Amino acid sequence: MKKETTFQQYPFRNGLAIFAIALLLIWAGCKKETVIESKAGFNYEIIDQNFTVPVRISFVNTSTGAQNYEWTFEGGSPASSNKKEPGIVQFDQAGTYKVKLRAWNDDNESVKEVTIQLDSAVTANFDAVIQTNDFSPVQVKVTNKTIGASTYKWTFEGGTPASSEIQQPPTVNFVDTGFHNITLTVGNGRATFTKTKKIHVAPALAPGFDIVPSFADNDMEAPLTATLQNTTISGLTYTWTTTGGTIANTTATSPSIHFNDAGTYTVTLSANNGKETKKVERSITVLPNKNLRTFTDIKLGVNTAHGTIGSFFSTSLRKTFKKGDDLSSNGKYIDIVYFGLNQNFAYNKFLSPDSAAAYTFNAIPQAMSNKVVNVQENCACGSIMTSADFEGITNGIAFKDYTINPSAAGKKQFTNAAVPRIVLYQTADGRKGAIKIKQYMANGSQSYIVIDIKVQKTP
Repeated sequence: MKKETTFQQYPFRNGLAIFAIALLLIWAGCKKETVIESKAGFNYEIIDQNFTVPVRISFVNTSTGAQNYEWTFEGGSPASSNKKEPGIVQFDQAGTYKVKLRAWNDDNESVKEVTIQLDSAVTANFDAVIQTNDFSPVQVKVTNKTIGASTYKWTFEGGTPASSEIQQPPTVNFVDTGFHNITLTVGNGRATFTKTKKIHVAPALAPGFDIVPSFADNDMEAPLTATLQNTTISGLTYTWTTTGGTIANTTATSPSIHFNDAGTYTVTLSANNGKETKKVERSITVLPNKNLRTFTDIKLGVNTAHGTIGSFFSTSLRKTFKKGDDLSSNGKYIDIVYFGLNQNFAYNKFLSPDSAAAYTFNAIPQAMSNKVVNVQENCACGSIMTSADFEGITNGIAFKDYTINPSAAGKKQFTNAAVPRIVLYQTADGRKGAIKIKQYMANGSQSYIVIDIKVQKTP
């Protein structure tokens, strides 16, 4: 019969067992206390708060207890990552995307997932085309070329209509001149985008013109040639008519017109700008031809004042010439040359222009050869013109009574003893004239005389 073993019989062996069991229990307890829980977490930030693709998103890992990470970026670039910090991810297409982070350690794992809504890209654009031309009133056809928007808001500065919220607005009418803004603001549900273009409205058609006589015909006497100086605003084409006279080109912008005879005439301009036609008319009175030009208070200096006041005068050009002036083309028009010796006016003489070089002046290019009667009382060449006769001349025909064929005595110089003095002359082309010396102004080297002139326009 087998003998039964008891705990009391092997006290040492039993103690070891008990100690081992205790160690196992302690180890098991310690292991349970050091288990680390993994919890996935992250935050994200939309760069520049721009939800419109392309969108860049910065992710920051906030997980705890994890040793390993697995990111999944649906629709993103990159599409995945096993880095703890994935940095910035770009999304190029609009839509709803899931971003998932799986985090784990040796004991457990967890997952965090978020959904991100990204908006479509928007390109705000439109065409604004002026119909016909930009003269007021202006119609503008607007064509929406926007891509990716869901809402539209139009503003037409100064236009009719002034605004619209439909995708394709109607034609807009502008009346006021100047620049006008057309602004389109579009949205994709979260962000808005704006595009502005300017259109210009030119003034409405306003025909106008001036009748500007030629330089030679500023006295408004027949025959008269003038320019029809067009001042029309916003015109494109023109048609001219007249009740008298001859227009050189009836469709030119600013043609010339010629009147042979005295009278009152009407000139009409019809202007068109592609949208409308308007007319305007002007009247002109052409005076009878007196064949006389009159100049008053002309100053001519003594020889020492030739460089400052001037000693030459042209009745054709209505201009005084001084030393140093370019006479290469104007010399042939000078018909009056005065030589005064000094401020005492003891020696004065009007010269034929072609003899200027003999009296301290430079030679006049292409100078004309005139007849001059400086001293009528010694001329013995016909009727003497008095100051009263000079004032009474109102028509060039009055010179028919005066023969200008000076004797040697008539060519002589004169002093300032007699005031006024009348000097007669005749140009190389046969025009007769008279000079009335009204004043001798002593002023040292800048002394001068003051004269009036009457001369025929044509022989």
